[in-house]
Amino acid sequence: MKKIYLMMILTLITVVLAACGGAEGSSEEGSDEGEASGEKTQIEYWHVNAETQGGESVDKLVEDFNAQSDTVEVVARYNPDMYAGLMSNLQADVAAGNSPAVVQVGWAFLDYFSENFHYMEPQEVIEQHHEEDADFLEENFLPNILDLAVNSEGSQVGVPYSLSTPVLYLNEDVLEEAGLDPAGPETWEEVREYAKAIKDETDNYGIYIQEPADTWGQQAMVESNGANFIEDGQAAFASEEGIEVFEYYQDLVIEDESALHIGWDQGIQSFIDGNVGMLFTTIAQRNNVQSNSEFNISAIESPGWEGEERRLPAGGAMLAITAEEEDQQSAAWEFMRYLYSVEGISEWTKGTGYVPPREGVADNPDGLQDFLEENEMMQPAIDQMDSVVPWASFPGDAGLEAEQKLLDMRDVILGSDVDVEETVTNTEDEINQLLD
Repeated sequence: MKKIYLMMILTLITVVLAACGGAEGSSEEGSDEGEASGEKTQIEYWHVNAETQGGESVDKLVEDFNAQSDTVEVVARYNPDMYAGLMSNLQADVAAGNSPAVVQVGWAFLDYFSENFHYMEPQEVIEQHHEEDADFLEENFLPNILDLAVNSEGSQVGVPYSLSTPVLYLNEDVLEEAGLDPAGPETWEEVREYAKAIKDETDNYGIYIQEPADTWGQQAMVESNGANFIEDGQAAFASEEGIEVFEYYQDLVIEDESALHIGWDQGIQSFIDGNVGMLFTTIAQRNNVQSNSEFNISAIESPGWEGEERRLPAGGAMLAITAEEEDQQSAAWEFMRYLYSVEGISEWTKGTGYVPPREGVADNPDGLQDFLEENEMMQPAIDQMDSVVPWASFPGDAGLEAEQKLLDMRDVILGSDVDVEETVTNTEDEINQLLD
């Protein structure tokens, strides 16, 4: 009996040891298989590009990158409501313990983003994980372009990706029907005359000035009239010159009834449909309006104000690395490095109309040389780059709320016959109370 009992114990020990050995062997085999399979590091790329403004280019760039990369798999996530919408979604995801690896950050949210979210300076990521690219930023970007992504504390928060300025698109057929010079207006004073004539002679609207979930277009009008949106960290748009612009804008919509006051997508579509004579919006809409309009179309430089120096806020965004883990940070730069290649930037520009942020693309036979020769509508945006100023970025953690107050102010002014001076002054005071 003792012998049988002993044999049972020995058998049990053997089984246990075999099981342990089997488990250990399985672990090693699984590890080897994982390494052999070359599993990719998956990262999320957050962007604001709807289908009509570069969405197809984003999809193609991500697809092409994933096809050629053995180490990284990118998943693109579109965020509606432009950069304010992305910031709001990012806030919610970070609070839930999640974070994408790469995000588009609009210039208006440069300080807000850097003060409220974790990010890695791109050069730091490069030096830690991709020493071969140590000189990439210095060799490919002009200092003043890189400075667009430097916050008020002097940190290089990201790398400029989308650069744009507003241009004035013209429906040449409508202008001809109204008896107007097809070369278009040069000043905002002339814009109003053109808009009135189009309304009177063709029964079309004269102009649509972009109204997305930001006030970039309005900043261009205000700053070109000698005012500032922000001075010394405080809102400053309620100056005499700023109020004059918003009164002009209200008159176009309410008094003259020659300008449309509707959402951005609808306004652009109204122009594409031939119902609006002029469209003031970003050059990044060039592909959309050019591809879908069935009339003779052209683009000219942004209007200025008589006697004033034109100042146009840089539109678009930078790419920032928000990845928390080191493998995600490394993967983020690998993806960004692809986006900033000559081929990547060329594809991006062709699909959107954004001006190339890095050197060596516009005049490169493998880049945009032929494209720019064939697409003359890009030239006005390139020609007016000397008028570019930073997009106003409200400091502190109240940036989203401050931007929303500006949007509300715009809707009130354009939607009713309110006192513009009082409305603009009150909004400036409210924003500055938030910033104090």
